[in-house]
Amino acid sequence: MALLEVRDLVVGYGPHPVLHGVSLDIEAGETCVLFGLNGAGKTTTVSAIAGLLAPSSGTITFDGQPIAGRPAAALVASGISLSPEGRRVFARLTVEQNLQLGGWVRRKDAAVARTQRQLVFDYFPRLAERGDQVAGTLSGGEQQMLAIGRALMSQPRLLLVDEASLGLSPTVARTVFEVMDRINDDGTTVLIVEQNAGVLPYADRVLIMEKGTLVFTGVGDEIRDADLRSTYLGA
Repeated sequence: MALLEVRDLVVGYGPHPVLHGVSLDIEAGETCVLFGLNGAGKTTTVSAIAGLLAPSSGTITFDGQPIAGRPAAALVASGISLSPEGRRVFARLTVEQNLQLGGWVRRKDAAVARTQRQLVFDYFPRLAERGDQVAGTLSGGEQQMLAIGRALMSQPRLLLVDEASLGLSPTVARTVFEVMDRINDDGTTVLIVEQNAGVLPYADRVLIMEKGTLVFTGVGDEIRDADLRSTYLGA
């Protein structure tokens, strides 16, 4: 059984469906990348997995338990955490306060909070240097680091990262991808929503979405094929 199983998922906004029967699996320990152009349904997919959108039909199963329609806070407590598109850091709060809020569901376990904070600082040393800095004054790359770090504070088993490289320079984007590779190596399953083909070397599984449906699923050598880049990614 896969860690995450999505079957025949239909999700929309009001009467207008965005996802049209999406099915996918993510195995424990994988880094999975979900590609697609703007409007393909990528963010809708991870929002439904994270509990921010209720499906019209279909199922989502995490570690053998049905989770479709459960509140987002309950899913964070069960081990699913989202770093959202656009970072959405709390701009008027400090880096440290942002991290504290990310670990809110673990607030009663001081040891977990200390461990996760140190882990975040190990991954992103720049955040350790800016603990008292107001988040809104950070650079775009630093805010992305903070958004991922905040998501890690809840000790997730599945980390969802929506548009990790959006607005970042190629150098900073590569740094973020390398850190997410380390996060995966340390035991966290990762699902990355991306348009940047630079993430491909770090992927164990690739899903490509068009107009609310999956048009490609590949693993191993299948995701390093030049035809994949030219056909689906425009590279």
